[in-house]
Amino acid sequence: MQFLYTVTLEMPWGKECFPRLRRGTTLPVVLSREEVQEFFKHIPSLKYRAALMLCYGAGLRISEAVAVKVADIDSQRGLIRVEQGKGRKDRYVMLSERLAHVLRCYWRAARPTGWMFPSWRIVRHMSHGALSQACRDAAQTCGITKRITAHTLRHSFATHLLEDGTDTRVIQALLGHSRIETTAMYTRVAAHLIAATTSPLDTPGPKPKKKPGK
Repeated sequence: MQFLYTVTLEMPWGKECFPRLRRGTTLPVVLSREEVQEFFKHIPSLKYRAALMLCYGAGLRISEAVAVKVADIDSQRGLIRVEQGKGRKDRYVMLSERLAHVLRCYWRAARPTGWMFPSWRIVRHMSHGALSQACRDAAQTCGITKRITAHTLRHSFATHLLEDGTDTRVIQALLGHSRIETTAMYTRVAAHLIAATTSPLDTPGPKPKKKPGK
């Protein structure tokens, strides 16, 4: 808009005539660890539960979770390969023992060969919409009043890691963030860190030094 008036229309206006509106910042919704476990109890389908546990247990985006292949699961090394995530970048994330157990149970029941979570058409993986709907259904029945989406699970993953003392750089690599500033957002929602920080009101401060000869 500024370019249109000052350059194209050659209006004699300065930058003060084009004030910028600042957008308010909002913090992501984060579930407690107890709420996460309660949410998972209300997902009746083993397939959808395993896919949503990927979003929390490994911090995957919903687009990454539905596109995981059987060959991406490396149970020997405890890793999951995320192929061509956001920004068309590959990365590795952790494979926890509990997540490995759930994925193993699901694989034994469904026997997928290509995509870990195939659609009804074997050549395609589960759609984002199908997993999102399963997430909404569980959110409605679990009794948690917070808004729960697959991305809420990813936010909770990052926040809980930060509360456990995991380095921000490690969290950045796990989430696949290109900028550390994006990851630093979770420092504003890590309730345990905030609560554990000592207020200056509770600290006496340094003792005054004694003068020589006294």
